[in-house]
Amino acid sequence: MNKELFEFLNTDLQFIKGVGPVLAARLDDLLGGRRILDFLLHKPSYVKPRGMIDSVMNAQAGDVITIQIKIESHKAGIKLKNGRRTPTQVLARDNMNAPVSINFYGASFLDYWLEKLPIGEVRIVSGKLEFNNKGGASITHPDFIEKVETADKIPENQAIYPISAGLTQKIMANVREQVFAKLATSNEQPAIKDFFDAIKQVHFAESNDDFLPTNESVQKLAYSELFAHQVAIALSRAKRKRGIVGRMVSGDGQLREKLYASLPFKLTDAQNKAITEIENDMARTEPMLRLVQGDVGSGKTIVALAAALNAAECKIQTALMAPTDTLAQQHYAKIKPICDSLGVHVDILTGRDKGKSRTEKLISLKSGRTRIVIGTHALFSDDVVYKDLGLVIIDEQHRFGVAQRAALCGKGNNPDFLALSATPIPRTLSMTIYGDMDISIINEKPVGRLPIKTTKLGTSKLAALAERARVQINSGAKVFWVCPLVVDNPDMDFMAAETRYNYLRERMPDDAVGLVHGQMDKKERDKVMEQFADPNGRIKLLVATSVIEVGIDVPHATIMIIENAEKFGLSALHQLRGRVGRSDIQSFCVLLHGERLTENGEQRLDVLVNTDDGFIIAEQDLIMRGAGEMIGTRQHGWVPYYFVDYREHRDLFKLAAARALELANNDPTLSGADGHAARDMIYIFGRIAKIDG
Repeated sequence: MNKELFEFLNTDLQFIKGVGPVLAARLDDLLGGRRILDFLLHKPSYVKPRGMIDSVMNAQAGDVITIQIKIESHKAGIKLKNGRRTPTQVLARDNMNAPVSINFYGASFLDYWLEKLPIGEVRIVSGKLEFNNKGGASITHPDFIEKVETADKIPENQAIYPISAGLTQKIMANVREQVFAKLATSNEQPAIKDFFDAIKQVHFAESNDDFLPTNESVQKLAYSELFAHQVAIALSRAKRKRGIVGRMVSGDGQLREKLYASLPFKLTDAQNKAITEIENDMARTEPMLRLVQGDVGSGKTIVALAAALNAAECKIQTALMAPTDTLAQQHYAKIKPICDSLGVHVDILTGRDKGKSRTEKLISLKSGRTRIVIGTHALFSDDVVYKDLGLVIIDEQHRFGVAQRAALCGKGNNPDFLALSATPIPRTLSMTIYGDMDISIINEKPVGRLPIKTTKLGTSKLAALAERARVQINSGAKVFWVCPLVVDNPDMDFMAAETRYNYLRERMPDDAVGLVHGQMDKKERDKVMEQFADPNGRIKLLVATSVIEVGIDVPHATIMIIENAEKFGLSALHQLRGRVGRSDIQSFCVLLHGERLTENGEQRLDVLVNTDDGFIIAEQDLIMRGAGEMIGTRQHGWVPYYFVDYREHRDLFKLAAARALELANNDPTLSGADGHAARDMIYIFGRIAKIDG
């Protein structure tokens, strides 16, 4: 990759014409980064046809149409007694003299629309067609309004991107046009040019077939991504074989024995086996690189704590990193009382810590007084210095990039590394996904845990379900109610969390309903979660998006309702269900689905009803994934690939693994032509922070 292209891919999106710092910040929230490269990896999710028609009489409600109209008059919106406004209306007729109203809600923008849609002029508009009770046709907030001479700006087929609040399809299209115009002038080697040509085909898709995993461009991108991952794994494996020297960590067992004696339950055989495997790894001079894979509620935290106490017995520090403040706080709340009773100093360090509090914690870490520190990304901030960091534990490890894991490990001298994951991976894929790691599996639930009773229910029973939830709340229960979207989207028939929140507030006790989603201010979201997690808190029913899928621990929550459940993948449903059933009280999960289930959708829900074994569910998820049927463009769980379909690209997994191993053996420093091409793919997909040599 030449220097010019490298710098272009790393350009901040705020420097794209029409973006600026405000929109760049919103894009950062959406993309997980604000580079041009981050945008390129964010592919559209579907194509919306915008066929030109002569008249609204030739279309049906819900159709997205493009039509020529002649404007006849304007009608300003008025404020009603309830505080709402009627829409501003632009009244017009189409080419066959059929009346059509172009509606705009919100404050009265009459002057703006007079200029945009002047009386007596002809315009081309494109948007979703609706009919009122009297048969009147309307388009509300059209996506495009153009003069006849600029009608070619309206695409016949529009690739639609997943977006979040404050962003529009026009913004995304503007970025796309400018980015690819620049890429077209890039003078690059054929291999990477072919790669960017394939990305362009996806971004400028003409039909939904262009997103199928069997599409040539998608397969090319999927292979490149898998190859980057497999080369990174092969290099990591080779590096370990070259004999990186760590140290032997083997404590006297006193702290661990006290821990086991203090627990009100016995560890399962699977937990004991995992602990033994970890202790054997730590006793070797070669640094441990192990993944503990355990189903939701299987007791991974105690296994991780046992490893940390093994290090503490040798006066070595442990850092446990979680992906969110909430999860870090929950780990701290669980671990601190236990360690206090054992005389082991535990601290927590997150982005919330400021001033004197943070300074004191940093001094304690540097002095070695703090044996175990729990936190978020703050654990590898520049000013954080450890006296002797010997064990790094990453919870929900798939939520972190390789560079972030490497940054934390870099705070020690080749420390042991332990990853935790509550997302079971199909055994048929585990070696190709985590081929550089040893794997421990915890496949037993703690003694006393009852299976979650799971049922499916059609949305026609919504009112009855809400009433049942109200009765349970009045009896002291805590209830999750999960929706797939934050706000209503006219292009999707999914229920939005904000709409359901307002519906349930009218039917539940005063102030008993809370709302959390990813677009909320983080402090506000944490405050609502704390009120729900508090057994005596006022919030009894929490309406949420899948933001609560991982790491939320509310043991006294016993009911999980998932709306539009058929739109989620099996792994996501299993993770959501795992937010309940975390005590010895019987818990329930209701899969609320639309009345018109596809056969694949019904089969997926039946899997959840019939089993709570995460590994069986993971295998079924792999077999039953339906392209385009799940919410979101990136699949839940496992490795968060951009272009890979776990079911359809299984042969590519094997091919990429074989070729990556061959390359790593023949060119371990990636200095040849094929090696340089591999470096480019590894960089693009962020699979490794740095390649030696």
